[in-house]
Amino acid sequence: MRGRLRAWLRRTITYRWARRIVVAVIGGTILLIGIAMVVLPGPAIVVVPLGLGVLGLEFAWARHWLRKLRATATDVVNRVRGRSKPDQPPPR
Repeated sequence: MRGRLRAWLRRTITYRWARRIVVAVIGGTILLIGIAMVVLPGPAIVVVPLGLGVLGLEFAWARHWLRKLRATATDVVNRVRGRSKPDQPPPR
């Protein structure tokens, strides 16, 4: 039984799967720590995008959320600075 399990793992767990698992564990941990820092003291603004960046190495959904987060952050910075969106005409 044990020998068959080892043989099956050697055939199915490739470098690609092992990398995907490692990226998921490390990126997920960083992301969860960042989410916890939203309510706990800490730099959540830095840690959440870092976790999404690590997860984005392997997962498309994380890249999508990271792009969305970047667009929202850029929008907020532009509003604070008093700039309008590029697709809108400047106010008169």
